[in-house]
Amino acid sequence: MLIALCSVKGSPGVTTLAVALAVKWPHAGSIRRLVAEVDPAGGDLAMRFGLSTTPGLVSLAAAARRTRHSSVVWEHTQVLPNGAFVVVAPPGGAHARAALSTLASAPDGPLLPAVARDTGVVILADCGRVDPGSPAEAIARRADALVLLTGTRGDDLAHAAARLGELARWTPRPGLLLTGEGYPTADVERELGVRTIGRIPYDPDAAATLTGHRPPPARRRGDGGLASQATALAQALAGPAAPPSASPPTSIFGEPDQQVRRPPALITTPPGRPPIPAPAVGPQRNGHGPSATGKEPFA
Repeated sequence: MLIALCSVKGSPGVTTLAVALAVKWPHAGSIRRLVAEVDPAGGDLAMRFGLSTTPGLVSLAAAARRTRHSSVVWEHTQVLPNGAFVVVAPPGGAHARAALSTLASAPDGPLLPAVARDTGVVILADCGRVDPGSPAEAIARRADALVLLTGTRGDDLAHAAARLGELARWTPRPGLLLTGEGYPTADVERELGVRTIGRIPYDPDAAATLTGHRPPPARRRGDGGLASQATALAQALAGPAAPPSASPPTSIFGEPDQQVRRPPALITTPPGRPPIPAPAVGPQRNGHGPSATGKEPFA
């Protein structure tokens, strides 16, 4: 299974979510979990976990010139403390983009989707920000499911709304995942005219723990909201896809080719008014969590 994780603006936590899903993936002991940093802006995990950048994305791209056998991917992985494998990207965007371009331009396509078809393998592809023309697009378009992360401030939502329809057509199972504080989930769904698959809370303690850093002892608060939401999302992603039908599938971004609404009430703040304050804490008031709207993820 290949899961593509991406954003269209800023850094809403794509890399952190990829690692969190690898940690929380169901039956992780019997599944080969691979986090692949395919962000053309460069990678973070080598630095976060104290790993070398070799083997990794650059060495894999070089090897792919000599062989097209999918098993070569495993020769360029390293192991994270949680037992998941990782293909690390170099921190420099130029080298990462060049390596991705090499992998994407292969005659029979990138190697990662082929590996993801193997039984008992799940690949979490951290595609970073998928700007138009991103070399990571070749991988995202072959994903079994795509998760688009977006913040919930007005500018974040404006960028997401502009590309929802396009990204929904990349994969059979697209999902819009909200992150952090901002507009309530119910408001985002109503104004954009789409369903979301949940909301990842702002949880720096859990994020630090999951991505190789330990928060100060005074700040540790156990299994925070990020971990529980990642568990729920991993279970939804690991579940079976909806059975095929004769009619075009309904995307959870909306109907195929549907024009996404971008009403001024949510996307912009009227002149002279302060920014919308963060919603009050609580799952029923601010809509945090996959079940807050009563809609099942990846239905």
